Amino acid sequence: MSERRGGGNPKTGFDESWYYDTAHGGHDYPALDGSTDADVCVVGGGYTGLSAAIELARKGYSVVLLEGYKIGSGASGRNGGVFGTGQRKDQDELESWLGMDDARKMWQIACDANQLVRDRVAEFNIDCDLKDGELTLAHRERHEGPLWDYAEHLEKNYGYTAKRIVSRDEAAEMLGVETLYGGYLDTCAGHIHPLNLTLGLARAASELGVKIFEETLAGGIQKRNDGVTVKTATGNVQAKYLVIACNGYLNGFHKTPDNYQMPINNFILATEPLGEERGRQINRDDVSVVDTRFVVNFFHNTPDHRLIFGGGENYSSNFPRDIKQFVRKNMLKIYPNLADVKIDYGWGGTLAITMRRMPHFGRDGNHIYWAQGYSGHGIAMANMGGKMVADAIMGQDERFDLFANLTHFPFPGGRLLRWPALVAGMMYYSMLDRF
Repeated sequence: MSERRGGGNPKTGFDESWYYDTAHGGHDYPALDGSTDADVCVVGGGYTGLSAAIELARKGYSVVLLEGYKIGSGASGRNGGVFGTGQRKDQDELESWLGMDDARKMWQIACDANQLVRDRVAEFNIDCDLKDGELTLAHRERHEGPLWDYAEHLEKNYGYTAKRIVSRDEAAEMLGVETLYGGYLDTCAGHIHPLNLTLGLARAASELGVKIFEETLAGGIQKRNDGVTVKTATGNVQAKYLVIACNGYLNGFHKTPDNYQMPINNFILATEPLGEERGRQINRDDVSVVDTRFVVNFFHNTPDHRLIFGGGENYSSNFPRDIKQFVRKNMLKIYPNLADVKIDYGWGGTLAITMRRMPHFGRDGNHIYWAQGYSGHGIAMANMGGKMVADAIMGQDERFDLFANLTHFPFPGGRLLRWPALVAGMMYYSMLDRF
């Protein structure tokens, strides 16, 4: 029987994904040994941290980036690869919460986030299999109408014409199965190789002068009048500013952001190569697909004609013993015609959610900033989150403050007692997926 393994550790399962086996352009960065100074210390080698580092280095700031394990070993290098548009909450929800003016600002930030990733892929020549098209489909017939209404809402109120309505019959033609209902296709969204994107961003940051240290776990923060000292087991970094970009791997590094996010584990598989013909049968147009379940299923094909399928999460500190089987049962609900297909890869990772399912940005005094809690919607927004943190450090904080001023709620019970309440709530909503 396979071993129970804990989540929230970037070493657990990082080398088990199809992304890891097809990664390229990586580089081994040294561990920190001794003391060093910088204008900015960034903790976390994922999208948020690398994005902040790139923006700051462009403007002449000296930047040291500390990664506790390997670049991309957190959610940025092992997520499902769905490159979305919009915020984690739909615009009509944001309009009710924030009012139309701020909802429009949120929408524009999300559009800019999508373009930011595209611009960096082009500028830094990052080979990361970026493909256009995301299909959002109802898992129950009653969800079709709201999806169609939402596409029309975006066109009418935001001038967004990249979403078009898809009928159930067209969805069946696109996927070769009739297990999902209608929805919409968003041609500005798509899918991507998330680890190769991360490695490409790290290369760009390094070329801009960012000093990257791997295998260097930040263990504590000492505040000073003129900045901070970040302590590690083998040295320290003295900086004027600290950017905390750890997301689900924060693990208590700073108490305040830790109280406002909850790490949960998500699981993904990759099938054996299906061949070009069968690959087209299950995804005619090579788009990413998501459904409307609370515990969402998401999937897309790879350039070597595998199916990558994410379906299933848990709210414990451990991964399932058999991740492949854990996800496969969800895959077969949508693709029963793949029962004969071998599963080559199964992996998991930890992401951070917030109570309100919107990113949580904040400051501690004048020298410490963080961005986190993308709640499963992080490829574009985490890149933008890092940019907005960098902008705030440079005095351009309007967009940062829009997020920092959102009313968030801490998870009750602290680090230990919050788990039971979370599990109860998540289990309740996941049960609704059955009806």
